[in-house]
Amino acid sequence: MRLRNIPGADEIVSASPYCIQNPADHRGKWHSLLQSTNPIHLEIGMGKGRFLMDLAALHPDIQYIGVERYTSVLLRAVQKMDERQLTNVHFICEDAANLPEVFAPAEIARIYLNFSDPWPKDRHAKRRLTSHQFLERYDQFLTPEGRLEFKTDNQDLFTFSLEEIENSEIWHVDAYTRDLHHDPDMNEGNIMTEYEEKFSSLGNPICKLIASR
Repeated sequence: MRLRNIPGADEIVSASPYCIQNPADHRGKWHSLLQSTNPIHLEIGMGKGRFLMDLAALHPDIQYIGVERYTSVLLRAVQKMDERQLTNVHFICEDAANLPEVFAPAEIARIYLNFSDPWPKDRHAKRRLTSHQFLERYDQFLTPEGRLEFKTDNQDLFTFSLEEIENSEIWHVDAYTRDLHHDPDMNEGNIMTEYEEKFSSLGNPICKLIASR
């Protein structure tokens, strides 16, 4: 689906105090930039930002950075932040493939992937955010004890993700479920995304995995 271009989105995102410009310039200096020694958690493909903001409101002792590639999508998160004004949330407009150039080794403590684009065609598998290509990228900037959390309603993508992690020499699956909302252990403290709420209301089971190295 082609994203609708929103006039003025680039300018609004550039001017927002919540959006960090030229993120690669801050590689290795994110704690200093954020003026905090607290852990930094990253959501890649954050969409309108509801999940990240709800999480940040519950955990003021953690710094959250949302990554979104398109300003037309990021604009919606900026508008929400203008209302909520959370001090521990920031955004960057960046392609996920470039993140090792943005964050230094061991700079990020946790990565969230929520309802990522499934890229259903086989020839596009490397574009999936849980492909081995991306898993290798995450390894470059995640702390040694850091972890990856992934949610989706797409069963094929979830199966692919499990296989990519299980076949990795770096990563392993700590826990997973194919019906999150009926799994009391994994659903404890779950923060719903907008897509999660929508798909769940349609009767689609939500899958979740947690992985580490």
